[in-house]
Amino acid sequence: MKSDITGDDIPGSVLLKQDLGNVTGREFLDKIFYISDGIMLSRIREITGVDGSTLQNWVKRGWVPNTVNKKYSKDHLARILIINMLRGTMKLEEINYLLNYINDGVNGAYDIISESQLYGNVCDIIDRMTGDNDNEFKDLNSCIKKYTCECTSRISENRLRLEKVLEIIAVAYWASLFRKYSNNLFEQLKSSDI
Repeated sequence: MKSDITGDDIPGSVLLKQDLGNVTGREFLDKIFYISDGIMLSRIREITGVDGSTLQNWVKRGWVPNTVNKKYSKDHLARILIINMLRGTMKLEEINYLLNYINDGVNGAYDIISESQLYGNVCDIIDRMTGDNDNEFKDLNSCIKKYTCECTSRISENRLRLEKVLEIIAVAYWASLFRKYSNNLFEQLKSSDI
């Protein structure tokens, strides 16, 4: 059954990986900000499929930082993509708590990992979960430890916090793929004559 459940899109976006040359989420984020240091709200809407009023509400509630010169930074977009990829399976307040658990709010003084690094790591883990390479991915926790050892300081509390957050995000995303798969099966059932 795993082969029927795939993450064909860039996590948190409406864009298909195959339409972008099969880039990873990390590569996608890097390409957007290769030349520019910020993108406008209209581009965020195109990427995520989230309407402008919803994005403004997220900013107003403090879930996403204010723009700088009306532009969203790489970390802004990463945070928006993470929120968008989880909001089908988690409450927005829970997602915000989760992101603040590893970083000191949207304008944090102490961040364990940047939001763009977090998004990249999440995408790498998700690719292992949804990819065809079953031999490479055997244990979610060992996969997560690979990323937390590479990107956190040697402070074990920070590493443990990050491991917990990565596990929750990966499982929630996986749940969203199951939900999408289940919805597709239901729609097939409704449209069949069986």
